[in-house]
Amino acid sequence: MLIKQLTNPDSVLLELRYSNTRSFAASMNFDVTKEIETELDKIEEILEFTKGNGLVIAIDSNSRSTAWHDSQTNQRGKTLEEYIISKNIYIVNEESELTTFQKEIGRSNIDLTIVNNQLLKALKKWEISEEESCSIII
Repeated sequence: MLIKQLTNPDSVLLELRYSNTRSFAASMNFDVTKEIETELDKIEEILEFTKGNGLVIAIDSNSRSTAWHDSQTNQRGKTLEEYIISKNIYIVNEESELTTFQKEIGRSNIDLTIVNNQLLKALKKWEISEEESCSIII
């Protein structure tokens, strides 16, 4: 089910129910032209709304960090790292020869997946697919 009040052109939040389990999944795009703190406010709203339930967030963070296996850390990445640590949520990206972002201009790991405690226990495998995919913001 779409959670409309927390969905906008850069973020989508879904509620997933299976049997007696309630979880949430979000897809977010952090606008590189905006201060990252503005983007972190969106995560904060999602964390508050989903409190006590499983949560996975896939983020095109437009930030770089060795914490999610990029080759470097920039200031946006450092800010995001500190936020993730302060909220007791977890980066599940694993090291890979593949990268999460690749264009003619270069390759990097600016996309990351984070989960909370409830879903960390259930996580079995995370990997970068070799299949192309794309996100379109309308």
